[in-house]
Amino acid sequence: MTLLATPARPAHRPEERPPRRRRRTAWWHLVLVPVAVLFATPFVQMLLTSLTPESEINRFPPRFVPSSITLDGYAKLFGETDILLWTGNTILVSVVAVGSHLILCSLAGYGFARLKFPGRHVGFGLILATIMIPTQLLMVPTYVMFARVGLIDTLAAAMVPWLASVFGIFLMRQFFLSLPAELEEAAVLDGCSRWGTFWRIILPLARPALATLAIFTLLSSWNDLVWPLIAINDPNAFTLQLGITNFQGARRTDWSLLMASNVVATLPLILFFVFAQKQFIATMTFTGVKG
Repeated sequence: MTLLATPARPAHRPEERPPRRRRRTAWWHLVLVPVAVLFATPFVQMLLTSLTPESEINRFPPRFVPSSITLDGYAKLFGETDILLWTGNTILVSVVAVGSHLILCSLAGYGFARLKFPGRHVGFGLILATIMIPTQLLMVPTYVMFARVGLIDTLAAAMVPWLASVFGIFLMRQFFLSLPAELEEAAVLDGCSRWGTFWRIILPLARPALATLAIFTLLSSWNDLVWPLIAINDPNAFTLQLGITNFQGARRTDWSLLMASNVVATLPLILFFVFAQKQFIATMTFTGVKG
């Protein structure tokens, strides 16, 4: 009788676990948290002041948190002003500005990044050189030009300057340069046209850059005051910032009303940035490393 040799069992080994990632010491949060609180304090103070009764606003020493909350500032804002009209005009201007920036700046940026034509670098350099021209020097000739074409005292006067910008062209060009050219070459080999490559391949990859451009354009067009103050005198064409400025300048300083109007003007921007901050950070990281 022969005994079959059984294979030796391997020694018991503990289950191998993936190495733990050491948690980085978040010491820099000790710096970021106080800075974040410092930047958020004015917004919190603005909101609390808009809810503070008039009798407590001018009280000394001032109180950060009101003893009672009132909506009188918002009632006066929506009852004595055309805040809804101003907000609608501002939304229209911002939508036109963001939409035209996304279309025109992406097309121009792609052309300077990928298309080869005579004078490409010279033309792009001349466009960048216009950044060095102060905006104040352009207001008088721009006003004269707008007056000749009949755009003064119309809402279009606030829209046209925001159709495109040098910063938008520069941002989109830098992002397109960071994309590998092999993607476009593969699309061309598959029979895709230049426009089809741009629309189907490039634009979907450029969503972070487009989101960032939309954020910057919305912030600038929404908060624009100097040019509408010069070009628009018709109350029906007032933007939000212009309407608040004119209404407040014609009356005594009503702090609850003023802070309520600032809350209404600021809240949409905060909400927009909260929803788009991931795209914004992704674009800044991507273009900063490879751009």
